[in-house]
Amino acid sequence: MMTLYGIKNCDTMKKARAWLDGRGIAYTFHDYKTAGIEKSRLEAWVAQLGLEALLNRAGTTFRKLPDAEKAGLTERKAIALMLAQPSMIKRPVLEKAGKITAGFRPELYEKVLGR
Repeated sequence: MMTLYGIKNCDTMKKARAWLDGRGIAYTFHDYKTAGIEKSRLEAWVAQLGLEALLNRAGTTFRKLPDAEKAGLTERKAIALMLAQPSMIKRPVLEKAGKITAGFRPELYEKVLGR
């Protein structure tokens, strides 16, 4: 089974869900804003993708952080911030058979899903 992680009302999430639904691809949706995300899962994602691929620096939540919190951002500190404020996690995150991808691009989904 495949899981799509993100935030329900995010426009990019809506595009990814519509793309999957339009192709009849089954998945479970996990809203990490309401259901949270486990630290171990987030650490595994960072280990597989890298922090820069997962941390949503362009989002309002990150941009509104005080400069002191953004300065000297280590992996450990970034994970703590993403756990406290899941809006800082790039979305969607698609997880299938231990492989993950962050962000939505149809060509990337085609590759991940082997279509």
